[in-house]
Amino acid sequence: MKVSLSPSFSPIKAEGTVTLGAPLLDPEGARVILGSDGGMLADPITPAAHRMFGPRGVCLHPDGSFWVADTGHHRVLGWHRVPVEDDTPADILLGQPAFGREGRNARGPVTGATLNVPTGITAFRGGLAVADPWNHRVLIWRRLPSGPSDAADIILGQASPDGSLANRGADAPTASTLHWPYGVAAIGGRLVVCDTGNRRVLVWDDPKDNGQPADQVIGQDGFACRDENAGGPVSARSMRWPHMAVGWRGGLAVVDAGNNRVMIWSSFPQANGQPADALVGQAGMTDCDLNRGAYYPSSLAVNMPYALGVLGDRLIVGDTANSRMLGFSEIGFAAAADRLTGQPDFASKGDNRWGLASRDSLCWPYGLSVRGSTVAVADSGNNRVLIWEAAT
Repeated sequence: MKVSLSPSFSPIKAEGTVTLGAPLLDPEGARVILGSDGGMLADPITPAAHRMFGPRGVCLHPDGSFWVADTGHHRVLGWHRVPVEDDTPADILLGQPAFGREGRNARGPVTGATLNVPTGITAFRGGLAVADPWNHRVLIWRRLPSGPSDAADIILGQASPDGSLANRGADAPTASTLHWPYGVAAIGGRLVVCDTGNRRVLVWDDPKDNGQPADQVIGQDGFACRDENAGGPVSARSMRWPHMAVGWRGGLAVVDAGNNRVMIWSSFPQANGQPADALVGQAGMTDCDLNRGAYYPSSLAVNMPYALGVLGDRLIVGDTANSRMLGFSEIGFAAAADRLTGQPDFASKGDNRWGLASRDSLCWPYGLSVRGSTVAVADSGNNRVLIWEAAT
């Protein structure tokens, strides 16, 4: 499918006081729905190879496989190839001994093969990295795992595979510890981790060993602070709840859900605590109100965004609490989204548009992955994953 992303295209038009946007993704809806028996909310509590409970992470892997962090079932599901039919059962299971099992750390001790509320997931150097937030760690497989007996090769945030305490039991963080890390991303060969509970983003240039310290911190001036907004007011250098990062236009974008914005660096930050150069979602660097202080959203505003992706040259924002996805061609305080999926117009919100789930509706999208013209969405509130094609 050919995707037209010409920056000269201006799809927004006014109709009374309502602003419409051209579709971001195919308006016919997702071509494949996984996890909820045809799109309805069918018994998500009972685990199965084709069923999910609040999935929050997705990964379209470069090798053609597909991976989902099935968060509520404390497991990761894998498909050898991206599914082409609804509710295709997974081929690979991580974190549980069998597809019919669930429970934190497989209802046993913490090991290098168990999971506790997995969230972010990304391809990393041919393998896989998974955020395991309630074990306060990130798991890295150098090669793609094939089953539940495959333990992670590298564990970041803990000194050993059986460690599970926030900041390793200390009050203050260090360069080696994590507290509820939500998102992971591979950017320019680095591993970037949104260490949400410590209100910071950590960067590893070359992770090789268990417990290895990060090389860089963003969102705090140093590794020892975990205060909201670096202990001060909202600013260009501070964060509240960073959840996902992507590389965009040679720089870095981080979604800061707690401050209702996306922070953007024009090139990859080089110094600890380096301030962002621009943002979307707020009118200024010191603003943080959801929907810019309004009840209804707009093409300029967001409400607790959790997810990011890049489609062509466009930044995709999973505007989670508004149950929609936005596409931005430009950045800056006055930059408005020019593409929209999940709602009929930029002024609308509501889970599934205040109706039942359908192929083109969303309920709290928490995770995104993009490869070519295909966009995978962790549609967490609907207990499903959508595999969607970009609009032409």
